[in-house]
Amino acid sequence: MSIISSPRVRTAHRPTSQDRPGPAPRSRALAAAGLAAIGPATWGTTYVTTTELLPPDRPLLAAALRALPAGLILLALTRRLPSGDWWWKAGVLGLLNFGAFFPLLFFGAYHLPGGVASTVSAVMPLLVAGFGVGVLKVRPTRRTLAAGLVGVVGVALLVLRGSASVDLAGIVAMLTATTLMALAVVLSKRWGRPEGVSLLALTGWQLTAGGLVLAPIALGFEGLPDHFTGANLAGYAYLGIIGTAIAYALWFRGIERLPASSVSFLGLTNPVVATLAGLLLLGQTLTLWQVGGLVLVLASVFLGQGRRTARKHS
Repeated sequence: MSIISSPRVRTAHRPTSQDRPGPAPRSRALAAAGLAAIGPATWGTTYVTTTELLPPDRPLLAAALRALPAGLILLALTRRLPSGDWWWKAGVLGLLNFGAFFPLLFFGAYHLPGGVASTVSAVMPLLVAGFGVGVLKVRPTRRTLAAGLVGVVGVALLVLRGSASVDLAGIVAMLTATTLMALAVVLSKRWGRPEGVSLLALTGWQLTAGGLVLAPIALGFEGLPDHFTGANLAGYAYLGIIGTAIAYALWFRGIERLPASSVSFLGLTNPVVATLAGLLLLGQTLTLWQVGGLVLVLASVFLGQGRRTARKHS
């Protein structure tokens, strides 16, 4: 394979043009939101896949095998390497999105029930709003903050009223992972995408960077299991191809085309799918309080999109 490095990688889109794109057609914005939501909806199946198909107690190995093969496949398909500032920018985003995020995500998945682990990520819209003030110079609207609080209340109802036990270390890991991802969202918005570089190539850069960080750590601390079962291989293949390469490309597309605050609310589809997966596949049950929390989370997603698509974005 010959990988081509272009000397003409140019400065990314400026944040002002991305965060204040003007009156884009609402149908186009809804279509972009719908495609971007496929990413977090797919991530909602990570927990059930991890607990049901992957070898137990190997979060670092799961993270490395999810990121590095997918990144290398995308590099082979796109045949494009970063150049200039994008070497370190891809490294930073790869670390935030994958190298540091994935181990924490899998640690949470191994220590928390699926619905609990994923719903913790519902605080991301508020974190994105906070980072956006400093990085994007964009102040959140009251509607955005209200929608974010509604999402947090929904999470609290799901977590605190659930019948499942809650592990403190798992909660801390998931909150830290969510903070890293929120920072990655605003930095992705700030830096944009080099002109002439495809989303798949940009996704491949980040996955490879994150995977190269994860692989030696996983092998050093956990090593390989004695053997991989067919279920293990199916789980890794699903997470790598569907849940990572495709899902993140769609997520990055959403970040590129939607306001940062808007796309962050789409992440709330993750706990909804995770909860439904727990109900359908693991036989979990919901209390009335949890049902109320689920409704609030859905309301938060819709409020978070709001009228900004036809007005100035927050």
